[in-house]
Amino acid sequence: MSMLSEFKTLHPNLFAYQKAEEINPHDYLLAKTLLRLLPVSVTPNKVTLFRIIFTPAVFFLVLYDYYLVGIISFLLLAFSDAVDGSLARTSDRITDFGKIFDPLADKFLIGSMVLVLVFQNYPFWLGFAVLGIEIIIILATIKKKYKFKTIRGANIWGKIKMHLQVIAVFLTLAGLLWQFPSFFTIAAGLFGLSLGFAIASLFTRGL
Repeated sequence: MSMLSEFKTLHPNLFAYQKAEEINPHDYLLAKTLLRLLPVSVTPNKVTLFRIIFTPAVFFLVLYDYYLVGIISFLLLAFSDAVDGSLARTSDRITDFGKIFDPLADKFLIGSMVLVLVFQNYPFWLGFAVLGIEIIIILATIKKKYKFKTIRGANIWGKIKMHLQVIAVFLTLAGLLWQFPSFFTIAAGLFGLSLGFAIASLFTRGL
């Protein structure tokens, strides 16, 4: 994590700890179970970087049809999103770096799965729609940051969208692994539904 340390030195304001405005029930559950097993040296930002660094590995596992390992690896990275968020909120270690890169890590993970799965198993328009709305959200977030000098984390609509996409990717991988055609139908519906929540997320950012 030397790159993180160097970046932290150059941009200390992004790593100033902030207190959580709200702590969710699942945050308390994770704090009393899984988070207790993590070494003190593990920070929320390191978990986020873990997700970014290992996303290409999941991409290539799926690309070369290692679906079982791909499912396990994908779910592990997707679950790390809950881990870094809960760790940040319950230990008052929220940072602007996390607010920026945690959503980007999610989009990187989902985007890579869209490239390797959606375009091969669903209509092209669905893949373009999912990727397109994510790119628009990223650009809109950057614009808002530089216009209003504020950094906001993901909102509830964005979180629901992410959960729907994770389930859709899982069902697609499971359908490929166990040859369940019905999983593709459900997953396609979830990808479509996620577009609605993505649009809601976009407009609730005040755009």
